[in-house]
Amino acid sequence: MIVALTHQDFSTGDSFCGMNSQEDPQPSKVMYSRKEHAAPAPSCCNVKMLYLGLAVKPSTYSTLMALSITALERGMLLQCLIILFPGAFLIPYILFLIIAGMPLFYMELALGQYNREGAATVWKICPVFKGVGYAVILIALYVGFYYNVIIAWSLYYLFSSFTFELPWTNCDNSWNSPNCTDPKLFNASVLGNGTKYSKYKLTPAAEFYERGVLHLHESRGIHDLGLPRWQLSLCLLVVVIILFFSLWKGVKTSGKVWIDAATQIFYSLGAGFGVLIAFASYNKFDNNCYRDALLTSTINCVTSFISGFAIFSILGYMAHEHNVKIEDVATEGAGLVFILYPEAISTLSGSTFWAVVFFIMLLTLGIDSSMGGMEAVITGLADDFQILKQHRKLFTFGVSFGTFLLALFCITNGGIYVLTLLDTFAAGTSILFAVLMEAIGVSWFYGVDRFSEDIQQMMGFKPGLYWRLCWKFVSPAFLLFVVIVSIINFKPLTYDDYTFPLWANRIGWGIALSSMILVPAYIIYKFMNVRGTFKERLAYCITPENEHQLVAQGNVRQFKWIPLQVCGSLFLPA
Repeated sequence: MIVALTHQDFSTGDSFCGMNSQEDPQPSKVMYSRKEHAAPAPSCCNVKMLYLGLAVKPSTYSTLMALSITALERGMLLQCLIILFPGAFLIPYILFLIIAGMPLFYMELALGQYNREGAATVWKICPVFKGVGYAVILIALYVGFYYNVIIAWSLYYLFSSFTFELPWTNCDNSWNSPNCTDPKLFNASVLGNGTKYSKYKLTPAAEFYERGVLHLHESRGIHDLGLPRWQLSLCLLVVVIILFFSLWKGVKTSGKVWIDAATQIFYSLGAGFGVLIAFASYNKFDNNCYRDALLTSTINCVTSFISGFAIFSILGYMAHEHNVKIEDVATEGAGLVFILYPEAISTLSGSTFWAVVFFIMLLTLGIDSSMGGMEAVITGLADDFQILKQHRKLFTFGVSFGTFLLALFCITNGGIYVLTLLDTFAAGTSILFAVLMEAIGVSWFYGVDRFSEDIQQMMGFKPGLYWRLCWKFVSPAFLLFVVIVSIINFKPLTYDDYTFPLWANRIGWGIALSSMILVPAYIIYKFMNVRGTFKERLAYCITPENEHQLVAQGNVRQFKWIPLQVCGSLFLPA
């Protein structure tokens, strides 16, 4: 999917996802406004979309489409790379969607749309929680380091597909080992010792991936990375250049089961990465973000579920071809999309054509998803530091070039170990923790009542009891439970038969903690840098910045809360 939006489409006068092209009446109360003095913007009819080469007419529902596309790309690509939706996974996945994914998706859309700010500056509503914004920005940056590498692999596979015979169909290539097994001669007896087909790494497709692309056989472990592969370096450079020119003027181009389920919900929907807040901050003030939240999350998860049938059809086909059980073929991680799918495609008539189409799809999905994460970083920091906003092109170049340099570690001979480390620690427990703190900051410190009033100003109605209960009690409680369980149940990291050394696991936890520590660190920093008595400092830290004059008068709304008011307000008619 490629989404082209003119820079002016993001001004206050028009909508990234407007409901109509008429000028909105000035709301009675707007705390913060993005680009208040911007010139009148063109109509939403300037928005144009292309989906896999199919032109789509511009419509007044451009935001809903953009949000759906972003969620679908994350969900579908991640599903191919990570999860196969077994029954044991599907139940907690749906549960987390209902009690955490959809409520927090709605919260982030409303938060960004009302305050017109990025992930960091949106916390003007409760300054002491600004560290949450910095944490999600750092997480999004970490993900960008290795996510771009996966896109580079797709590009490499795409280039390799332009041949009469796909390079992963036989054992006659320079990268193949002497033990490479021709798939035409393969049968269940070759495995032996209970080895699953998904773990059998001597097929042409597996050897092309691990020996031809990654050169994993030339590394002894994470301690022996080697130099970056020049072919992958060029592919990575192409990806980063595309991202840079897509983002330098704004969003312009492209568009453990329980723990896994919770992480997948937030990863696929985009909650917790600052993406939703960044995109929603460009919405019209009265845009129906409630509708957007319901439709987008539903479309994403239903589509992911349906596409699971396509995945299992491939698994069933491969199991039948090699006379093995389907559970022996099922795999997770990159093996599904870079080994199993290419092998299945190679057996089709016109395999070259289907391989090109498949990897073009992966490439476009991946670039759009990566753009969302990088835009969250750029918008979040540019909104917070005016010098970065004034030099957006240079800043975007710096972010792009920085991600390129750090991603080079992931395209060395042992780069898959670095990528596995980042994939496990960068956005696992840390993203759940960030979303937990976000829910606490909005619901308990800013207040569900006040947040509901903000939504009413935008859309004319308050959130229902279900949403308020989830925001205040259910979602934070479940998130806290999952964060604790993910820490308690942690097992040393492995990749196939390789076990990561203790120091690598410590580095991984250091990466996870580097984002989580920003939350308490900023709380301490903010409290120490505010003048006044202890009570006055606390008041300034938890009171919205536009009400700080009330703190000087001793009128602090947060200090007037009592338990009966906090709980009882949830049951008042909306």
